Amino acid sequence: MPLRGKQASGLLTQQKMLHAAVKLFLKKRYEGTTTAEIARAAGMTPSSFFRAFPSKEALLLELDKRMFSGQFALAEQHSAAQDPVLLYAVETAIQLHIAELTESLRELYVTAYTLPSTSAYLYRSTAKRLEGIFGDYLPDAEAKDFYEMEIASAGMMRSFMAVPCDVYFTVERKIARFLECALKLYNVPVERRREVTAAVLQLDLHAMAAGIIRTTVQQAEKGFEAVKAEPAF
Repeated sequence: MPLRGKQASGLLTQQKMLHAAVKLFLKKRYEGTTTAEIARAAGMTPSSFFRAFPSKEALLLELDKRMFSGQFALAEQHSAAQDPVLLYAVETAIQLHIAELTESLRELYVTAYTLPSTSAYLYRSTAKRLEGIFGDYLPDAEAKDFYEMEIASAGMMRSFMAVPCDVYFTVERKIARFLECALKLYNVPVERRREVTAAVLQLDLHAMAAGIIRTTVQQAEKGFEAVKAEPAF
């Protein structure tokens, strides 16, 4: 059904802001980018930003939703459907690899795990999936338990992301260490943890991570074009 009048105009403004923000965040980092700069890069006045989003954090939340959904979809392409633990491991390994691509991406992901609205979204959306992934290993755990454990594993993720890799602490070692800690938290047996980690490290995670970022930029552009193409009447 075609979008009409103000609805189409509002979505168009949001897409313009989102597309401009993606480029600026990658160039200047999240903290170094103002809402006025985003609006100007979108070809609008500084005050117009707040017609699209209530705050820069709200824009980041929308961006996070798109990035994480793309990340999950890509991980599913590389994991057997009957192996949810491997899928979880691939998803988290991709996140860690994305944070190593550039310092701007590191800051963006660490910020997502820090700000109130974005971290709350990550806790809620991930906790819902954890019971299905690790329920067999934690048969007595309830939904609230998985939510609380997600707060713990997300804290580990943020900490690992925040520390840059070097010749001693390579990205492969970082991924292996994170998976050891996270899978132990969810009561996955030692041999299974080693098996899953070995399988993940055989993947071309760098290419997968770069693909997520490339797709995010492309989707921001396509979203803008899709809304622009809708007839407004």
